[in-house]
Amino acid sequence: MIKIAVLVSGNGSNLQALIDAHLSGKIVGVISNKPDAFALQRAQHANIDTAVIEHKQYPNREAFDAAMHQQLLAWDVDLVVLAGFMRILSAEFVQAWEGKMLNIHPSLLPNYKGMHTHQRVLNTGDTLHGCTVHYVTAELDAGQALTQGVLKVDLHDTVDSLAERVHVLEHLIYPQAVEWICNGTLQHIATGQVLYKGQALTRPIQFANFNI
Repeated sequence: MIKIAVLVSGNGSNLQALIDAHLSGKIVGVISNKPDAFALQRAQHANIDTAVIEHKQYPNREAFDAAMHQQLLAWDVDLVVLAGFMRILSAEFVQAWEGKMLNIHPSLLPNYKGMHTHQRVLNTGDTLHGCTVHYVTAELDAGQALTQGVLKVDLHDTVDSLAERVHVLEHLIYPQAVEWICNGTLQHIATGQVLYKGQALTRPIQFANFNI
């Protein structure tokens, strides 16, 4: 069984979606860099181990990441899932967990890497928007995309309404991607290639939901 750790900083709605999905893998621990993150309460309510590792208590990013790395090893983790974790990770940490760490980004990657994705979509006038589950690499938002949720941008959409709609999509596609890794539908192999049902994944699996 795949052992999963989830890294959080805030409310933890994506963590809740993962808990509610009843994955075939097991969430063995949740790490937060903020002691007051509501996500910790979600984990405790689900009887999941938690650890608070405050970045402010460490002299630099590498020392903080090393502490997280040791906790992940202690839990014997196979897969790390970033769910609203608001810290930039060091190159050493990313390399240690490459091919074993996922993130979700609020855009249809490779479009709109980085911040303020909803505003940028509105500024450009795009008709489609969404979110992408991808492997984490040293380059920001550049790891291989696994799944994408796609919605139509409404004429009356604002930054807030788009953010809310994309968030709904996140709760659908993130558990799906994690489950596919748990049950072997998606596999990251030694060459760095990703297989979907035994075949090379050349583009993310898309889920279009134009009713959200």
